[in-house]
Amino acid sequence: MNLKHALSVILLSGALTVSIISCKPKISDADLKAKVETAIGSNPNVLVDVNEGVVTLSGTVTTEDEKRVLETSAKSADNKAVKSVINDIVIQPIEINTDTADLTAKVADATKDFPSVTATVNDGVITVTGTVEQARIQTLKQSLDALNPKKVDLSGVTVQ
Repeated sequence: MNLKHALSVILLSGALTVSIISCKPKISDADLKAKVETAIGSNPNVLVDVNEGVVTLSGTVTTEDEKRVLETSAKSADNKAVKSVINDIVIQPIEINTDTADLTAKVADATKDFPSVTATVNDGVITVTGTVEQARIQTLKQSLDALNPKKVDLSGVTVQ
């Protein structure tokens, strides 16, 4: 009788342990959304929505590769909690500005705070020469990239 009683206690404790382990709390949609947003990085053009573990991505990106990377990142944010990803992201390519007169005027405005820099435009390519402080080179590059040229060539710039 003691053996039956001991065996019953062991089986009951085993069943209880398995049920406690398998009853982990489910992650909330809000927490999952935060995980996905962290995983995809800061992309102001992409919105994340989560409903019962189904992640929906919407917004715009400029390339198919960027769209794929965002979907993969969303899936890997939490492999157990993400049931599926609906990728409603639209690809909206950047229009390249090749109008030399328009681009030249915009380049002049973008470089006005950089007196030691000269920029020329030829067939949509901005070529920059001169010197720029290390702390300001990124600002210059971003300003010129925002004009959507074919290319920004900074190979003639000396960084101090």
